[in-house]
Amino acid sequence: MNVGDWRRWFCHFDDDNYVNVPRLVRLLDEYSASKDWYLGKPSISSPLEIIMDNKSTRDKKITFWFATGGAGFCLSRALALKMLPIAGGGKFVEIGDKIRFPDDVTMGFIVEHLLRIPLTVVDQFHSHLEPMEFLRPEMFHDQVSFSYAKMKNEWNVVKIDGFDMKTDPKRFYSLHCHLFPYFSFCPR
Repeated sequence: MNVGDWRRWFCHFDDDNYVNVPRLVRLLDEYSASKDWYLGKPSISSPLEIIMDNKSTRDKKITFWFATGGAGFCLSRALALKMLPIAGGGKFVEIGDKIRFPDDVTMGFIVEHLLRIPLTVVDQFHSHLEPMEFLRPEMFHDQVSFSYAKMKNEWNVVKIDGFDMKTDPKRFYSLHCHLFPYFSFCPR
């Protein structure tokens, strides 16, 4: 058996995400990794429109959705294998350079535009581009990812009791202790 044969899902989360791993596992169990799945959440209200420079014809407008890396996204094994000839061996970076967009947009371009696999929106993925204060503590167990941002000296974070703001300005320690209170560092 090849080392990669056991991998059923490939997920990407940015370094400013908190991932509720048990909830992520339960979510992925709802989908078959042997089918094409692109799971995530867009950060824009309509599909992205880009103009492709096409040498054989005049410029062509392309529209597609992409899951923001700020909330995270997951690809099924079946989809990842379909992507391999298109994006493997450094081709992913080449495509990103050609369309001049970051990695999450490049992923959406490859999956939605080139492979014609639609994004499946998962509302339980959250990025710093949405107001975290609207997520309530009673909802936290059902969410997959959380994020934060500091804009104009104000934090966009989940509202939760726990550690003081100086110790935990991003609220991830407090969030973790809410979800998993049995850890020794959690306040009692």
